[in-house]
Amino acid sequence: MAEYSEGYGKRPLWQWVLLYVVIGGLVYGLIYYFLMGNKGGYNYGSANSNPTTTMQGAPSGAVASPSPSVGSMNKVTVDLAAENGSGETGTATLEQQNGKVVVTIALTGSKSGVAQPAHIHLGACPGVGAVKYPLTPVVNGSSVTTLAVPMDDLKANLPLALNVHKSASEVSVYTACGPLAL
Repeated sequence: MAEYSEGYGKRPLWQWVLLYVVIGGLVYGLIYYFLMGNKGGYNYGSANSNPTTTMQGAPSGAVASPSPSVGSMNKVTVDLAAENGSGETGTATLEQQNGKVVVTIALTGSKSGVAQPAHIHLGACPGVGAVKYPLTPVVNGSSVTTLAVPMDDLKANLPLALNVHKSASEVSVYTACGPLAL
């Protein structure tokens, strides 16, 4: 009978390989999560890291619940929080008019004359996903877009987030984001 006194001890080599593969996968997964998982860089340390959705026409300070009843709101305002140290904050108002949703963005802190792409993305801040609805670029802090869908279509696709990008050439850099709570 062979004795396992040399090499890797008393375990067969395949068990050591399996152990190293499992540990390596865990380490790689953790590194990826912490370094690459937050690509887009949501600013967790910002003063407004928990944006809320307010009800239009409600008393000051009233906040909409995350899942209001269907058809209860035809107009909502979403707070947009600054990302990546941009200093850009503001609001996006979504209002249903004649079966379509009009999205009006108002930002402060944006650069004058720079067209900033804006979209409604699948997912929520900070980890937004694919673009669901492209919006008119924000120029000089404002944008208005009419989406050819009713508010109910937006509700059916939640979670969604409205995201503003730095510029067309730096579309991977997010400057403001807000979750849609319709």
